[in-house]
Amino acid sequence: MAGTVPSCARDDGARDRGTESGVNVVVGKFERNKDTVQELTESAANHVGKIAVIIAGAVRDVTREIGDWVSDGIEMREAAKKARDDAPLGQVINGEFESR
Repeated sequence: MAGTVPSCARDDGARDRGTESGVNVVVGKFERNKDTVQELTESAANHVGKIAVIIAGAVRDVTREIGDWVSDGIEMREAAKKARDDAPLGQVINGEFESR
């Protein structure tokens, strides 16, 4: 073709991307940089999303454990109160309960 410069002789940073439908497609430096930034942004969003899921799961698990721990404390307090209320008013002497 007359008037065309081979991509290897260009000095504007353009690179031959190959052919699409029989037409040579040349990608310039700007588009390559745009593609790089786009890929990097998509990758960052993907990783940040995965990290957020990990953190949300950890917060959920810690909250559940704290709730279970508090529930255990409440149950122990209630059991201690019930045991104190059920305590005999008398005294056991020789295996027999005697009220004095």
